[in-house]
Amino acid sequence: MTAAPWSATVLTLFPEMFPGMLGYSLAGKALAAGKFRLEAVQIRDFATDKHASVDDSPFGGGAGLVMRPDVLDRALRAVATPGGDRPVIYLSPRGTPLTQARVIELAEGPGPVLLCGRYEGVDQRVLDAWGMEEISLGDYVLSGGEPAALVLLDACIRLLPGVMGNETTTAEESFSHGLLEYPHYTRPAEWDGRGVPPVLLSGNHAEIARWRLAEAEAVTRARRPDLMQAYQARTAPAKR
Repeated sequence: MTAAPWSATVLTLFPEMFPGMLGYSLAGKALAAGKFRLEAVQIRDFATDKHASVDDSPFGGGAGLVMRPDVLDRALRAVATPGGDRPVIYLSPRGTPLTQARVIELAEGPGPVLLCGRYEGVDQRVLDAWGMEEISLGDYVLSGGEPAALVLLDACIRLLPGVMGNETTTAEESFSHGLLEYPHYTRPAEWDGRGVPPVLLSGNHAEIARWRLAEAEAVTRARRPDLMQAYQARTAPAKR
């Protein structure tokens, strides 16, 4: 039997936003080839009133509207099972920051169910009822969860077998070893009075590897001291 392809389901008020950028380049070719599946589900289809309402005013007052738990629960139950194998994720600025480590875990699993919020967010009760994981792309607010869902999916899809075509590409990029990636150079060897570091022209692969590690450490130390601290703690010799 052939294993089922990695599958992602997105619950959204704007299913026409998908596949969006995932329909192009390597991801688009992989989607067309059936290497993964992507389903965008219209949340409004699970409303029960004649206006297909999915939101209401917040208890306690305040601006904006909140997405209703009953409508969202019906939508979720149509595509997932509480406590099932597929992670159910709500894209939220208050969530845990997305990391490459979590992306790898998601890419190695069966594929997530992603809930895209709008307005002021979703009723807390449906998040609690489903034990939903909340993930953030960073310390800023988007107009809705759809752009965040596309970014998360892009990060996962490129790691799926047969999508990138060159496994060494992902093995050496940023975050793969806890460091930011070293700088890259290509032809011409001389441009605008700037040359390529001589070690890269030497053909000495051991020296090139050492240079790349040193550069990765330097850029990480300068731009992401938090990553550098974690890297140093992980690679420091164990005390006896």
